[in-house]
Amino acid sequence: MPSLLRFLTLIGVLGGLTYGAMFMLATWFDPKPREITVSIPPDKFAKQP
Repeated sequence: MPSLLRFLTLIGVLGGLTYGAMFMLATWFDPKPREITVSIPPDKFAKQP
């Protein structure tokens, strides 16, 4: 039983660290919005036989 509790504690700590890192990245860093233009060739719109 003690090894199970140690394993679950380890999984909980690793999950908490992962969650904290994701939360930190989501709140501290703001992406800079920019426009993206993608040109699509006209043959993509034509029906193929």
